[in-house]
Amino acid sequence: MLRSLYSGISGLRAHQTMLDVTGNNIANVNTTAFKASAVNFQDTLSQLTQGAGLSQDDVGGTNPAQIGLGVQVASITATQTQGATQTTGRNTDMLISGDGYFVTKNAGETLFTRAGSFSWDSSGKLTTADGSILQGWTAVNGSITTGSGMGPIDIPLGLVDPAKESTKAAVSGNLPSDAADGTVITRDVQVFDGVGNARTLTVDFTFDKANDSWDYAATDGTDSATGTLGFTAGKASSGMTAAVGSVTLDMTGVSGFAQLKTVGIVRQDGQPAGSLQTFNLSADGTLVGSFSNGATAPIARIAMATFVNATGLEKAGSSSYRASVNSGDAIFGTAGSDGFGSMVGGALEMSNVDLSQEFTNLIVAQRGFQANARIITTSDEVLQELTQLKR
Repeated sequence: MLRSLYSGISGLRAHQTMLDVTGNNIANVNTTAFKASAVNFQDTLSQLTQGAGLSQDDVGGTNPAQIGLGVQVASITATQTQGATQTTGRNTDMLISGDGYFVTKNAGETLFTRAGSFSWDSSGKLTTADGSILQGWTAVNGSITTGSGMGPIDIPLGLVDPAKESTKAAVSGNLPSDAADGTVITRDVQVFDGVGNARTLTVDFTFDKANDSWDYAATDGTDSATGTLGFTAGKASSGMTAAVGSVTLDMTGVSGFAQLKTVGIVRQDGQPAGSLQTFNLSADGTLVGSFSNGATAPIARIAMATFVNATGLEKAGSSSYRASVNSGDAIFGTAGSDGFGSMVGGALEMSNVDLSQEFTNLIVAQRGFQANARIITTSDEVLQELTQLKR
């Protein structure tokens, strides 16, 4: 039987594979974080009809004569280039800018993905569309410890930011040195006890023109403190701190120049308890929660993984991958550290399929398929001629 017949059959098979891969690329043109694949061909074994001849003094060497036996698929390789960014505005949509993969677990198996479209399940875990659970580190008492103990990103429903007792209050601004004698300026601020109960801390400043100073009287309804603020050339010189119960009033930021009445209690360090309202993703993979009391605090940090040979990952379906013997073991870390990309919230990575290239590949594969089909029909005509030699 003619060798060309089987060469043509191998060519049909190889180009059919190219058509299959190209068709899959085009089908996934809008799949989040999809990586297009490319087919590489190589020739198969060649039949040696004449070996190489050794060069002699009076006879030159000769090259071997070989007849190829067809083509085969050498590899199907995923292109690891970054896809374009698609802004969604959903805070549970996340994009990796640079190298790395999200780490997920499904039925105990560790998987990896760049498709960052996550959502909360009923128990407060971040999951993919197929139920794989995003892995990382959840904050404990506002602190996140990375490097070990990686587990599900688990944010309980109704997460509470604890109350914090007020211990400091800062007073700043200017008390006018040209005020009328006996002028009273009152300023107040809410402070909190250890369980979040609010009370009002009031400070009355009264001008003593004879001594060119301001007397203060501070009270929170239970405790009180009094004193005198002295100024030298408009700058504080004495009496700039006072204790009212558990709160220390810091008045070192008060000045005593003329014409300006801008004094005020600018901040205090306590807060009531608050419930989680929303969160934002930082570039380092930290989920920063915003609470109803106005506070912000880290609530979790997302883990990432990289590989020595990311092209060697095995597709596991649902836009996920699993490690293979040729990808190397996963190297775990956090976004922004050496070897890891950064994270972007409210966005997704689009497919990196180039439609113009894929349609060109379709034409190349189709023409290759047609040419190999012609090899088969031509070989068939030759065989037909052979069978008709004897009539």
